[in-house]
Amino acid sequence: MKVFGISGSPRLQGTHFAVNYALQYLKDKGIDVRYFSVHKKKINFCIHCDYCIKKKEGCIHKDDMEEVYKNLIWADGVIIGTPVYQGNVTGQLKTLMDRCRAILSKNPKILRGKIGMGIAIGGDRNGGQEIALRTIHDFFIINEMIPVGGGSFGANLGATFWSKDKGKKGIEEDEEGLRVLRKTLNRFYDVLKEKVEG
Repeated sequence: MKVFGISGSPRLQGTHFAVNYALQYLKDKGIDVRYFSVHKKKINFCIHCDYCIKKKEGCIHKDDMEEVYKNLIWADGVIIGTPVYQGNVTGQLKTLMDRCRAILSKNPKILRGKIGMGIAIGGDRNGGQEIALRTIHDFFIINEMIPVGGGSFGANLGATFWSKDKGKKGIEEDEEGLRVLRKTLNRFYDVLKEKVEG
């Protein structure tokens, strides 16, 4: 089983830590993992030029999205993490999502059936984490992936953290956030295993 983790944070702080915590948790279960952070990456905006539709050769932009494309295709499951900016995902993550049109134009079913989960981190307890998770889930659904939450009692839509604006330290101190992350990861693992192993 193969899982690709994406951090949508421009910093190497809380989201970087949470996504890597998740990947290590799965690696300990024998899963092959890869990681991508938008930190210091060049990811151009989608300009809706339709190059990807007309040419079927990927995107007109040749930038760090090439690594994302390769790993999305490689993976059986995808974990996307984001800090909350203005009540939703970061601009960098939204741009990454928009740019995925390029691989779907070549093959609209390229992501079909892959399992996805989200992690959202807010500086406030109720800072938009669930809205950010819904945006991540919308990306999965639009691309025919299977979104997975952690179930009732704290992880309905996925993993949420309250960092108190303390970055990695805030995540490490959020015991409830780590609990619901593990809860979501266990559900993600079960669904992924069922999907891959049949």
